[in-house]
Amino acid sequence: MARIAFYAPMKAPDSPVPSGDREMARNLMQAIGAQDDTVELASRLRVYDKVGDTQAQAALRAEADTEVKRLISDLPADTALWVTYHNYYKAPDLLGPRVCAARNIPYVQLESTRASSRLNGPWAKFAAAAHDACDAAQLIFYHTANDLITLERERFGEQRLVELPPFLPLSNLPPASTCDGPMLTVGMTRHGDKLASYTLLAQSLAILPGDWTLNIAGDGPARSEVEAMMTPFGSRVRFLGQCDRDALRELYAKASVLVWPGVNEAYGMIYLEAQASGVPVVAQDRPGVRDVLTPSDYPTVEEGPEGLAARLRTLLGDRNLRLSLGSEGRDRMAERHLMPAATERFWQVARPLLETAR
Repeated sequence: MARIAFYAPMKAPDSPVPSGDREMARNLMQAIGAQDDTVELASRLRVYDKVGDTQAQAALRAEADTEVKRLISDLPADTALWVTYHNYYKAPDLLGPRVCAARNIPYVQLESTRASSRLNGPWAKFAAAAHDACDAAQLIFYHTANDLITLERERFGEQRLVELPPFLPLSNLPPASTCDGPMLTVGMTRHGDKLASYTLLAQSLAILPGDWTLNIAGDGPARSEVEAMMTPFGSRVRFLGQCDRDALRELYAKASVLVWPGVNEAYGMIYLEAQASGVPVVAQDRPGVRDVLTPSDYPTVEEGPEGLAARLRTLLGDRNLRLSLGSEGRDRMAERHLMPAATERFWQVARPLLETAR
């Protein structure tokens, strides 16, 4: 069995701040180690610039230089593979390529993106570093068809690009939902894209007829703004705050529908969680999101809140349809989006790299 170094420049898997990014990093570490290989966090150095601050980027580069020296010296001698998760222009991997070159270790990336449009402007140096890191990888696993477009266009040399569908850290599906409870929304109440999804949700609810109810699981700095949006609906909308896995499992077990527009979601772990529990999803047909959704009649972005409301109205009025769609979703999750499939897919193409490096 092999020792694997794992690194996530944007956010360490053991960060106390919850997010889909952190969740996926944790899931990947678990999946990679599922065949009794040892997966260790190589570094907790956070290389992330949200706003395009060139001075902050320079400071992070200096920190990375120090960390590279430490890792070249201290990384265990039997480290057989380095895996970096989510290398992109705001969070480039400034460690892995240099350490791997110095120590002759195969270098692999998961969910990396290339953004040529960012090679000019405030993120130019970070974007270039992310491109260089992509070029250094012998193997890149992509999660969505949207990511593949630029990865394939700018593929470096004989680099391999392999699909690894997003997945849940489960070997078996949870019990199927009864689909007879309130609607459910699961999403952090943050400014930016999350708030944009909540805005679309509120607009949809305003034109949704019937005696519906909605539970919202999630918390964050924009909660007061989201609560204000939902004030017109009174007791029909209930805020549950941040929920742990057990609480979410109970919510999915009865939810009639998961509704989340998905504005600029990379793919969205909540869609996987809902479908694994047999809860039908109402989301907009968006790049990334569509990669993890069971084929169905999803409203387009252009249809706006009216499209979301129409789809909700159809599903809320037909429990048999909800159960049927939920069953189809569970079948798809079992086939593509559980951990055993991810582990098998990863090692099928990564294990030969270890043999070559010996």
